[in-house]
Formats: sequence, structure tokens, C-alpha cells
Amino acid sequence: MIKEIGIGGAAALMVILLVQGVNVMPLIFLVGILGFLYFFAGSRSATKNFVSAGDRGGSSISFSSIGGQETAKKELMEALDFVRDQKLIHKMGIRPLKGILLIGPPGTGKTLLAKAAANYTQSAFLSTSGSEFVEMYAGVGAQRVRQIFREAVKQAEKLKKSSAVIFIDEIDILGGKRGSHSSHLEYDQTLNQLLVEMDGIDVKDKVKILLIAATNRVDMLDPALIRPGRFDRTVNVDLPDLEGRMQILLLHTKNKPLDPEVDLKAVARDSFGFSGAHLESVANEAAILAMREGSETITSYYFSDAIEKVMMGERLERRPDEEQLWRIAVHETGHALLSEEIRPGSVSSITTTSRGRALGYMRQTPDKESYLYTREYLEGQMAVLLAGSKAEELTLGNRSTGASNDFQQAVKLARQIITSGMSSLGVICMDNVPGKILYESMQELIKSQEARVEETLQKYLGIIKDIAGVLVKNEKINGDYLRQQMEAQRKKLNPPA
Repeated sequence: MIKEIGIGGAAALMVILLVQGVNVMPLIFLVGILGFLYFFAGSRSATKNFVSAGDRGGSSISFSSIGGQETAKKELMEALDFVRDQKLIHKMGIRPLKGILLIGPPGTGKTLLAKAAANYTQSAFLSTSGSEFVEMYAGVGAQRVRQIFREAVKQAEKLKKSSAVIFIDEIDILGGKRGSHSSHLEYDQTLNQLLVEMDGIDVKDKVKILLIAATNRVDMLDPALIRPGRFDRTVNVDLPDLEGRMQILLLHTKNKPLDPEVDLKAVARDSFGFSGAHLESVANEAAILAMREGSETITSYYFSDAIEKVMMGERLERRPDEEQLWRIAVHETGHALLSEEIRPGSVSSITTTSRGRALGYMRQTPDKESYLYTREYLEGQMAVLLAGSKAEELTLGNRSTGASNDFQQAVKLARQIITSGMSSLGVICMDNVPGKILYESMQELIKSQEARVEETLQKYLGIIKDIAGVLVKNEKINGDYLRQQMEAQRKKLNPPA
């Protein structure tokens, strides 16, 4: 509308100037140049952010170079076999796949899987992000959708390939539910154009196009986008398990000089909950730390430090004064004692080194990969969280603000117990529970664990200060030292007959 008004106004101005006898040829020449530049810039902006692997003959990433996602790879390859075997598709009357949706947390390898898919199907590969399609100017997003599909065909023809893969990361920005953006209809118009383009993919096309999209917010996608006939396959790309983390570490350390004593399985066990991107960073940071200290090989010490850096952040230069450092040591010792009491062998290390927002921390090692949690497990984790402040209270006579985050996490665990139907309230709907009853139930769970923590720590009051003293002096102790001290205290309290 604005464009039409502008053109009409310019034409009217030209007529007025002609009537008045003004030479308008220079003005027409200038407008022509500006129009050409505008068109050129618009066409460039429509494609400038579409990253193509076409000039290199497609993606060079293969499925064999991706570790820790065996289930996702198998599911994706089965779907891609329909793209590879065109003759069988025609014979069986199978409609070609139009879209594959990759769902999973950030850093799990969704982009790598899309590149490997292009390589597996010998297709041209174009990559972009959902945010590149949305602009404040009406119609630009729809234009860019049309442009990337045209560009995919052009790249495939240039490379003499019969198929092309378009990868759109963060598809939730482009494909969000229509009507959820009340400010303007640009989002909806862009999504509508994407739906039209996907519907236009046909088995008779000279270049077969497969759209692969990735998101970690599938709940935000418009139902029309993820229905069968558009995104025909949904592949979950989850965080890797222990074996998966081991495979990823092997891939990222094969070009690094590892010390013979390095146990990558132990590194994988210590990196519970890490994505593939996290693990690549761990391997890289370990190599950087070894290089800084002039070591010719990467030892377990560097891997341990790298895990802490990736998990918590860079080591901070600031150092608390002696009084605060002593309180931090007591606090972290309390966490560690409870963790070891509840689940022997769980403590990996304790440190008073400040990293990120943490003044100190205790690192646990899970004994197994868990996907479901019992009430006993959640209560145990709650007790570990509460043990830091309770150790301060029993040893120093008061608490500090350092436990505020622990308390928030403990409250979340208490709520999780209630919402899962494992509390005295039974199976409930949280929307129908009065706030007072919910608060009282959560307090009941927390207070019971506080009593448990106090009873446990009373047995180890004699060694809390000893362990904290070593921690202040050395900054870090491992779980083995803690277990030795606890065993000595148990024998002292319960001497053999």
C-alpha cells in the first residue's frame, strides 16, 4: 500500500514538473538508478543469508562422523531412503517425503544431521534460520521463502543433482502458531507462503526438494505445518547417554595427544547431561589448558578442569576473604557429606574456586542414566541441597545468602513431588489446589528433609571442620579423600567389637 502511494505520488510530481516546463530527465535518470539499486539490494537480501554447500559439491558431513545419536541417525536414514530410491518410489506409488522435523535441545547435532542427510542423498544443501525470514516490511518474508526454494533448484541444477535439501534452523520463529503475533500479519503471511511451497513439492519435479527443520520448541509450531503431508517425519535428537557421550568424546579426541592414563569413559560419566556441543568444548578446553601449561599430552586433570569450566564458567580472579572462604568450605562440605551418605561414591570433587556465579561447588557423578525419578531420589536430592546451609548453621551458628539458590531448587523438587502425585495430597490438578494447602504441603516435605539432614550431619560434626580446613588450604579435594574421612569417623563412632 505504501509502495503504491509512493509510486503514485512520484508520477504526480513528474506531471506537475512537466507542466511547469522543468527538465525532468536528470530526475528520471536518478530515480531509475535508485530503483535499480533497490531491486538489486532486495534480491541480495533475500538470499544473502542462505548458506549453500553447493559450490563444494554438497555437504561433506557423513553420518559416520556424528556420534551419540544412533537412534536419530537410524530413523533419519530410513526416511531418506525414500529420497534416494526414486525408481522404487514410482513403482510403489509412494508420495515423496516433503519435510523432516528434528526436535531436541540445543547442541545435540541437529544441524550436523541435516548436513549428513544432504550428503547421504547426494543433494545440494542450503541452510538458513527462521529469523532470516521475518522482517518489519510486509511481504519480505514470503519473498524470501519463494527465493530459497528457487535457489535450491538452481543449486541442484548447477551441480547436476536431482535433489536438494533445505535446512531451516529455529523453525519455531517462522512457523509459530498463526494469530499469536498480534502486531502485524507478516509472520502469518510468511508461514502461509512456506505451506504453499511445501504443498507444491511434487514427485514429478525435475529437482526433488526435501525440507529439514530443527527446533527445541515444537509446542510453538502451527498445527498446519506439522501435519502429515508437510512434515512427514519427526525425529527426536535427545541428549546423549553414557555410551553416546563416549562415542562423541572419541570423535573429538582422535586428533589430540591424550595421555595413556586418560579414561574417556570416566570423562563421559562425569559429563552427565552434556550435549555434543558441550563435549566438543570439553575436549577443546582440555587441549587449551594443556597447551597453556606446556604439557605435551592431555591428562585427566585437564579434562576434569575443562568439565568444570564448561559446566560453571571461567575461573574468577576474585578471592573471598578468609572468613567467607571458611564459610564456603563448610557449606560445600555439608553438601558433599549428605550426597555421599545418601548415595555412596557419588561425590567427584569439592572446591572453593569461584566460577561463574558460584563461589564454590560440589560435583556429583551419577551412578546410572536416569529418566524417571522416585520420591526417594527427589527427597535425597532435596536433602543434599539443604545440607549446605544446615552445615553453616551447625558449625558457624547462622546461615548466609549463599544458600538462596539451593533453597529455590529444593522448592522446585518439592513441587515436582506434589505434581507427580507422590505427596500426601495424592493425585491432584495443580490449578485446583488452594495456595495455602500447596504451601503447607511443600513446607512439610522440606522440613522433613531438614530434620533428616540435621540428624545425618550431627554424626559428622567432628570432621566437617577438618575437611573444610583442607579445602580452604588446597582449594579442591576429590571424592576419595572425603570417603576416607567419613569411613574413619564411622569407625570412631562404631568401633569394632
